[in-house]
Amino acid sequence: MLIYQDYNLQSVNTLALPSIAKKMVCFDHQDQLGPLQRMMSAAPRRWVLGGGSNMVLADYVDALIIKMQNKGIRVVAETTTEVVVEAQAGENWHQFVQYCLNRGWFGLENLALIPGTVGAAPVQNIGAYGVELDQLVEQVQVWDVELAEWRRFSVTDCAFSYRDSFFKRNQVGRYLITAVQFRLKKLSAWQPVLRYPDLQNHPDLQGEVTAQAIFDAVVQVRQRKLPDPDVLANAGSFFKNPIVSVAHYQKLVAQYPELVAYPHGEQHYKLAAGWMIERAGWKGKQIGPVGMHKNQALVLVNYGGATAHDVAELVQKVRADIKALFEVELEQEPIPVC
Repeated sequence: MLIYQDYNLQSVNTLALPSIAKKMVCFDHQDQLGPLQRMMSAAPRRWVLGGGSNMVLADYVDALIIKMQNKGIRVVAETTTEVVVEAQAGENWHQFVQYCLNRGWFGLENLALIPGTVGAAPVQNIGAYGVELDQLVEQVQVWDVELAEWRRFSVTDCAFSYRDSFFKRNQVGRYLITAVQFRLKKLSAWQPVLRYPDLQNHPDLQGEVTAQAIFDAVVQVRQRKLPDPDVLANAGSFFKNPIVSVAHYQKLVAQYPELVAYPHGEQHYKLAAGWMIERAGWKGKQIGPVGMHKNQALVLVNYGGATAHDVAELVQKVRADIKALFEVELEQEPIPVC
């Protein structure tokens, strides 16, 4: 098991922030769990690292970083209409989506090209283009560091909500997600999800639609709108779409008739944070080495040399402007790690 002291995390976070971790260990296989448990028990603070795509790292992280690199995919159960497939936490998310699609297991295609790993996906309850992860999760396999035992979390146990979960809210570093099981559909039971305008209006998704066509369309849309973190450092969508009451939505739409929003249950609306940020004049705007992307105002990018302080300064300014214009508090999506 590889162990590093004072490890530079700049190359393993997609926002490319310089950050030194007090100690980092790479977890590749369950056989390493014994020595890893001893290390985790002795560490006052722990953070689990997947693809490093949904976090903002401090200059120095006084903690043990556990980098999940375990791999493997297997079928747990199968019927004529469904399959339950388990993927290890270190599997690349997009590659896992491709793997399932190629085998005729459908449901994940709307979540194509989301950066990160399988193990990190439940923490954030990732979602895109009308599909949320919690709709597909069967269970999550977890090593409980405090109790030194295996646990399996059902969807109910995970307490999923919009870009949130039990794992994100409770005792960070206690629960090591090692594998996730998904219940996916075979062709005879599959239904396409095309609720979002980007998919409804896509020229390749007119008439009879396949899961492969949805996958390809999502990839095209994301590549057109979102910068590749390997080319321009970013952490994907930086702010959550705020959820407001119907009364608040009606007040805003009276002032801004072009407001982009979607019903969220019967009592709320989900506002498009990207639209609000663009309306506030932040699309393409840069402060020092950081800014909001020119094609997608929801994405904060590092043009080179940025630190956690630079990110925090920009975030504060954007949030202040949105609060002043829309009376809405924007919430940061990437997890701050310090």
